[in-house]
Amino acid sequence: MNLYQQHILPYARKYNKTILSTILLGTLTILSAAMLTFTSGYLISRTSERPETILLVYIPIVAVRTFGISRAALRYVERLLGHNAVLKIIADMRVQLYHVLEPQALFIRSRFQTGDLLGALADDIEHLQDVYIRTLFPTVIGLFLFSFSVIVLAVYDWKFALIMALLLAIVTFVYPMLSLYMMKKNQLQSKKLHSQLYNTMTEGIFGLRDWIISGRKEQFLASFREESHASHAVDKKLAYWQQSRTMQLQIFSGLLVLVVGIWAGQQAATGSLAPTYIAAFTLVTLPILEGLIPVSFAIERLPAYEASLQRIDTIHQQNTAEEQIAMELGSVDEAFIVLDNVSYRYEGQEENAVQNISLAIQPGEKVAVLGKSGAGKSTLIQLLVGTVQPTSGQVHVNERSASLYGDSIYEIMSVLNQKPYLFATTVLNNIKLGDASATLEDVQLVAEQVGLYEYLKLLPEGLNTQMEETGQRFSGGERQRIALARILLKQTPVVILDEPTVGLDPVTEHSLVETLHHSLEGKTVVWITHHLMGMEKMDRIIFMDHGEVIMNGTHKELLATNERYRQLYALDQGI
Repeated sequence: MNLYQQHILPYARKYNKTILSTILLGTLTILSAAMLTFTSGYLISRTSERPETILLVYIPIVAVRTFGISRAALRYVERLLGHNAVLKIIADMRVQLYHVLEPQALFIRSRFQTGDLLGALADDIEHLQDVYIRTLFPTVIGLFLFSFSVIVLAVYDWKFALIMALLLAIVTFVYPMLSLYMMKKNQLQSKKLHSQLYNTMTEGIFGLRDWIISGRKEQFLASFREESHASHAVDKKLAYWQQSRTMQLQIFSGLLVLVVGIWAGQQAATGSLAPTYIAAFTLVTLPILEGLIPVSFAIERLPAYEASLQRIDTIHQQNTAEEQIAMELGSVDEAFIVLDNVSYRYEGQEENAVQNISLAIQPGEKVAVLGKSGAGKSTLIQLLVGTVQPTSGQVHVNERSASLYGDSIYEIMSVLNQKPYLFATTVLNNIKLGDASATLEDVQLVAEQVGLYEYLKLLPEGLNTQMEETGQRFSGGERQRIALARILLKQTPVVILDEPTVGLDPVTEHSLVETLHHSLEGKTVVWITHHLMGMEKMDRIIFMDHGEVIMNGTHKELLATNERYRQLYALDQGI
């Protein structure tokens, strides 16, 4: 219930007038349908007696036309108001979720699996519109119809009204509770399997090339088929119960119509009811039951709503916790990083990716981390930004565990990786992702710092030049400089460089390295690389191999004391 109070009731209160109007119109629609069948039944019976003049049945004829038109008109207005309110609510939910996710747009995959986000955006929020359209509205309308029908019937025969109350309660209360019991387990399982399919599909798409290269494409396809079949089997169970329940309710409705018809006939036989009303009372049962049957379908959806709300709430809670940390942090001008005997092992692996690393990085220090592919450099980055937690040991940033920061860590650390993501908008907008409140002068300053401003001035649109999709308008070196400008605008005290020069030609690489050293002056820099270009400007050099630190010292120290480093440096410099 707490989830509904947090994520459903606030919107219901905000649009309470529209929602109440929708419920009222929905009730009037069904009552119009009921009166249409009632007057139609009376009209049929009365005309069968061959009245002397049409004027004797003129009123019921007009009533039939009136209720027929009013039912359609009320239904239209009800749908118009109801869907208008629900679409506004869904829009508000999407905006709220966007405000949660937008600040971490560049680092979103560090916190959430893409499939989870797809599930939240494409499934969960869209699914929550059913809370109102298929659950709240039908349930409230059904309860009103149940009460109204029993009260009206009691005016004619309170004993029969009591019997009908018990019979109608089977449709209004017993079947919904039975449906909830029968569907709860299967719905939760279906929701879980659908979520797994989102994750499997998205991870498969993003990693398709790796699946093919590793020769495990068939394994992936087999796994996906297995998950798909499992999801289909659960959905099939749900569909079977829904169809069988519909048939049962239809049969039960037919029996109720017979019961009412028999009662009306007995009332007519005793003189308590005019014979012309037998068909009227019998037929009016149908639209009333049509208004009660949807209650079963409405209540059974509650577990699915809870699963969706739980996933959305998890995103909101994580964001709230990180906002609290951000408030506690305030403005951070420097960071002291400590790795204390840190080891990390990926799930399913027998060996540690990093092993017994102890390291202290002082504010303003520039540290290069060298090593071949698979040495543990990328894992070290994940440990620093807290996206993975050490299997053993501790990673602290300013005496706080890195994993506790969440995305607030990016208020302290910025990451420039091999292929920074650039959006299909202007250069100005891409740079301002670092600080949305930055002025044009601020953007021009950082563009000048990264050596890009003079080039941009030569373009017809300048800073308003379109990047095109993934930044294809610019070269690799220019894209890196734009991403670096974004980092400088963000003004984090720590910058992690994850092999930013990979794939660049030697001239562009040398120019970018010089720009990095110059523009990041005064900041703490952790430079992940396998090249030794510019190492002489670093305060310390760490060399990793098989997850362990095997060299640690300044450029001069390692040249003087470590033969392997001398050989690597000579080879890299082409000496």
